[in-house]
Amino acid sequence: MKVTKEMLDPTLQGTYGAMTVLTWLGKRAWFRRLSDWSGRKIHQGQDIAGHDCDEKEVLSRDGSYRIRTRVYRPKGGEDKLPVMLYIHGGGYVMGYPEMWNETIQRFIETRACVVIAPDYRKAGVKPFPAGFDDCYDVLLWARDNADQLGIRSDRFIIAGHSAGGGLTAAVTLKARDTQDVDIAFQMPIYPMIDDQQPADPERCIDSLVWDTEMNAFGWACYLEELHRSGAEIPAYAAPARNQDYQDFPPTITFVGDLEPFYWETCNYVEALRQAGIDVAFEEYKGCYHGFDILGQGGIADEAKEFTFNQYADFYDRYVTL
Repeated sequence: MKVTKEMLDPTLQGTYGAMTVLTWLGKRAWFRRLSDWSGRKIHQGQDIAGHDCDEKEVLSRDGSYRIRTRVYRPKGGEDKLPVMLYIHGGGYVMGYPEMWNETIQRFIETRACVVIAPDYRKAGVKPFPAGFDDCYDVLLWARDNADQLGIRSDRFIIAGHSAGGGLTAAVTLKARDTQDVDIAFQMPIYPMIDDQQPADPERCIDSLVWDTEMNAFGWACYLEELHRSGAEIPAYAAPARNQDYQDFPPTITFVGDLEPFYWETCNYVEALRQAGIDVAFEEYKGCYHGFDILGQGGIADEAKEFTFNQYADFYDRYVTL
């Protein structure tokens, strides 16, 4: 299905030209490398004004890698705060925490929390399970260093957008399985969770920002070593493969209907609801991938308000116990 300008929500139609160019560029390896390199040069280590910001190096479980981890805390106050593990997006192949400083800032200012954001390994550095392990290792590090970090060691929040949403779902799944950490609620926003590429024309979507072609590329990179060895794809790599949703934490998510993650997000939400999990979910018509971040006003602002209003509601109900 080819997404045209007329199919977009009216408040997004003005972005069609720019997003078309961005989509074309995003399929070029040189552009992905350049944008990631230049973005890191400009933004890496950038703090959020008005908040206490720090950077830690967390040793990976095998001792082979130091995970650069950003720690953001509201300024003032000595009480221990709830903690959010925020996992950035980027299709498993690019990105860094500082790209999401505006989102992290709004989480902190909506309800006080400490946000811990790992710069996990991308697939080009080392495929699955490296990035997944990095995120889980940082979660356990936060639990084990709660006193030094000034956080509560219970009632964690896990959140992320896109591939960060996929890693959110994967980390939450492992925490459910191991009981290593008590997750108060999760926020896998338009998560990248299904590696099984669709064959039906409706789900083969030529959309803006992230389409079926880019999705196949991201998964191929992330799962490269598993494919090479012929190993079975585990649910920790692709959470849509999970079959058991009992005892999951409450969940917040949304998705646009003109992006590859629409069907898998809807299926994920339905599976959680069938298991009796409290889910806050919105489906936004006429919206491409990342519309809430890349759009201006209108439906983009509606999605942002949904994100932070639901975050405040779930924080009040499931964290402040």
